[in-house]
Amino acid sequence: MTQILHITASIRSDEKSASRQIGNRLVETLQKASGASVTTRDLALNDIPFVTWDRFQANLTPKPERTAQQTELAAFSDALIEELQAADTIVISTPVYNFGVPATLKAWADLVARAGTTFKYTEEGPVGLLHGKKAYLAVASGGTPIGSDFDFMSSWLTFFLGFLGIKDVEIIAADGLMGKGGEEKIAAAIEEASKAA
Repeated sequence: MTQILHITASIRSDEKSASRQIGNRLVETLQKASGASVTTRDLALNDIPFVTWDRFQANLTPKPERTAQQTELAAFSDALIEELQAADTIVISTPVYNFGVPATLKAWADLVARAGTTFKYTEEGPVGLLHGKKAYLAVASGGTPIGSDFDFMSSWLTFFLGFLGIKDVEIIAADGLMGKGGEEKIAAAIEEASKAA
């Protein structure tokens, strides 16, 4: 492991976000064990654009063929893809919002899913191109049990990463935090993250 990409999606600060606390401990553990470099992409701080038709066309146009406007429109997506391609390990720290992923994380996914770059179409169907990577999901939920029938966040995110070729996905979760024992659940997930390496 030489490069860790840490993606955070909670709108809460590090001190108040359980998913950030779990993810930060996990990244710290992995970095200590491997000496890897860390790139952090905070989706709550960066202005993640939604895909428009013009941006979509720019993203699919080969770099040498892009107009100046297309180059500008594709620059952000290009940067996100380069971070993902460079990483050996991806840590995604995310809460469950309304049973799914935060809108910023979905916007990130839309920008990194690029035909011919992170996946390709074949006669047998789409094939992911990002092989040999491991992903961790550091997840927090106020009321949605992770792995339940109405947890659309972890099942969707695991499927999406697999679609890109990242099949090795591990989940460290603190769920049911709005109920009794929330602090203990966070502490247990942080402890689990401390042993991940």
